Amino acid sequence: MMDVETQVQFSTKRNSYTYKGSILKYMSGIDLSSNGLTGEIPIELGNLSKIHAFNLSHNHIFGRIPYTFSNLHEIESLDLSHNSLNGTIPVGLLELYSLAIFSVAYNNLSGAVPPFKAQFSTFDKSSYQGNLLLCGYPLDNECNRSKSSNTSNNGSEESVGFTDTDLFYISFVVFYGAVLLGIAAVLGINPYWRTAWFRLVEVLMLSSYYFLLDNVVTPIKNRWWRNLG
Repeated sequence: MMDVETQVQFSTKRNSYTYKGSILKYMSGIDLSSNGLTGEIPIELGNLSKIHAFNLSHNHIFGRIPYTFSNLHEIESLDLSHNSLNGTIPVGLLELYSLAIFSVAYNNLSGAVPPFKAQFSTFDKSSYQGNLLLCGYPLDNECNRSKSSNTSNNGSEESVGFTDTDLFYISFVVFYGAVLLGIAAVLGINPYWRTAWFRLVEVLMLSSYYFLLDNVVTPIKNRWWRNLG
């Protein structure tokens, strides 16, 4: 059993405190900061559902933040800063409703930070600084801004092109429809023009007939007779 005079220094919530006496019986936390630790964070640590503080800062830990950390329902302080963690921040951390201190600063994390709501609405950019590939509020760089802008511009250009094409075809149909209706109206009202129109059609049909006869049918017929002979 721990002696009541034993002193324990514990770092949590960005501060370092010295505890001794019976209060140590009620403390539940892990402080492994500045120990030169390396390797990945074991996912089994997510089973410590009663822990209140967890400090792994200033080590050489790499790999991803375990998704099992979403099971740390009573945790109040989580400090993973100054390591070499990569990947994204698990969205499941939003379920840590008791979380008051959170820092993943100075790692190699990427992607969007957790949505700015619930307890995460109390964390400013200092919780994420030093991760150049992180994006989203409260950081200055927005996620997919350039991609969304390009997509929007391309969509606008395609929309304009599509509209111009539609207008062209509509204008084409309306114009020639009006011409045909105008011709029909003139032929229906004026007998002279109606007679002249039918004569013109007759002349064109006869001209086409004799043209085909002289330039297509007759040469083919003559060639056929020559082959027979």
